[in-house]
Amino acid sequence: QVKLVESGGGLVQAGGSLRLSCVASGRTFSSYAMGWFRQAPGKEREFVAAISWSGGTTYYADSVKGRFTISRDNAKNMAYLQMNSLKPEDTAVYYCAAERWSIVVRADEYDHWGQGTQVTVSS
Repeated sequence: QVKLVESGGGLVQAGGSLRLSCVASGRTFSSYAMGWFRQAPGKEREFVAAISWSGGTTYYADSVKGRFTISRDNAKNMAYLQMNSLKPEDTAVYYCAAERWSIVVRADEYDHWGQGTQVTVSS
């Protein structure tokens, strides 16, 4: 079992940057692939980025490719989402998620979720 807590959200102007963090409890973090998802009001939760347990493989949604970077530090039980060149359409609640071993991009394939952190990008 792993518990996830996100932080780092906030209000930023378009073109700005934020770094989201996700801290995981437990001693098996390095065996989990991690993902970031987001959900805007009235919309379904959508995939943003994912990283394998080793950090060697990453996937990104087309909408964030080249602007966002997912990373992890297994020694600190941390996953990160660096968000640059933010746009108003990036406004959403951002969630981190964990799945044992396999890197996946579908929300229904993740077993563990954080509570979310709000990101608001003003124009």
